[in-house]
Amino acid sequence: MTTGIEEIALRVGADALLGLLPARPRLLALGEPTHGEDALLDLRNDVFRQLVEREGYRTVAIESDCLAGLVVDDYVTSGTGTLDHAMEHGFSHGFGASPANRALVRWMRAFNEDRAPDERVRFAGMDGPLEITAAASPRAALTALHDHLAARVDPALLPCSGRTLDRLLGADARWTEPEAMTDPARSVGRSAEAGELRALADDLVTLFEEQTPHLLATGPRDDWERARLHGRTAKGLLDYHRWMADASPARMSRLLGVRDRMMAGNLLALAERGPVLVHAHNAHLQRERSTMRMWQGRVQWWSAGALAAARLGAEYAFVATALGTLAHRDVDAPPPDTLEGRLYALGGERCLMDAGRLAAALGDERPAPRESPWFGYAPLDPARLDSLDGVVFVRDVPRRP
Repeated sequence: MTTGIEEIALRVGADALLGLLPARPRLLALGEPTHGEDALLDLRNDVFRQLVEREGYRTVAIESDCLAGLVVDDYVTSGTGTLDHAMEHGFSHGFGASPANRALVRWMRAFNEDRAPDERVRFAGMDGPLEITAAASPRAALTALHDHLAARVDPALLPCSGRTLDRLLGADARWTEPEAMTDPARSVGRSAEAGELRALADDLVTLFEEQTPHLLATGPRDDWERARLHGRTAKGLLDYHRWMADASPARMSRLLGVRDRMMAGNLLALAERGPVLVHAHNAHLQRERSTMRMWQGRVQWWSAGALAAARLGAEYAFVATALGTLAHRDVDAPPPDTLEGRLYALGGERCLMDAGRLAAALGDERPAPRESPWFGYAPLDPARLDSLDGVVFVRDVPRRP
């Protein structure tokens, strides 16, 4: 039964998305319920192209390593390197293998040809240098910040030398130890050296902030923004490693919280230079507290979207995506009494709904939550419609060729 719902279904596009909102947001977040599906990334690409060409958007941020993303940004803005190099070294989580991501990068590079710097589109990763089973060494971020300052400020102001940082960091393998995710005792994050590095990272970031007028007056703003990114990332990684070494019941909640705090910091910084389309998992963009059941029980934390929304208010908008079928993952047609089932009955390839109007059309008795037979797809919770600005529904996701 779809009574009332079919009347509010819109065609997915930038105009329709922005038309749902009371004002133009600084962060327009488009979520996905699963990773690695090019049909969802193709939709993102279409929306971003329209936002760029019709609405003046100039930045897209995706759920990928923020430092690796600099490789892609260099390629699309100035042609540094090659497309193959950007795809191989500019993404984390295996996302560089996606044809849809490759198409996005290729289009961005073509768009930027012969355009002035302030008219070019920019690429950013919003995630920290983190994988599911490990976190990167803070070496790259910490030394990049130190080098930036060492080349520009009075050496007497620096809290340490590069040689000191190198000694305290030691071998990168100490930081990337894969067993540390499940065994806190294998983590270096609470060693004496890590404690010294956290103090030095604080000192370096503080010095960077104090020297901002000088740094902006004597160098490009892009260099300053990158150094600030390196400072955020160094501190975030050192915090993350500290909690990897913790054996208390709070460990996983704190790890998840640190990761999303790093994401939120990156998004808020990007929003300072203009409106941004953000594309990541729904769980990282929602306004409500995130929860997950793990081996030690239920954990809770605030997502990047919740943190950004707390700072930006109405200038943060979140449109979640739900899907009907994902046949190659054994996610078949949704039961008709679920939210996805109601939307699936509409037919059509994809549609956009105003979340408030959708909730009103469903009435006081919301449909039952859908259960996914595959852990990698998170169905949309009908109880959370009131915290969304919109819902994109993709009826069928085909297998990647």
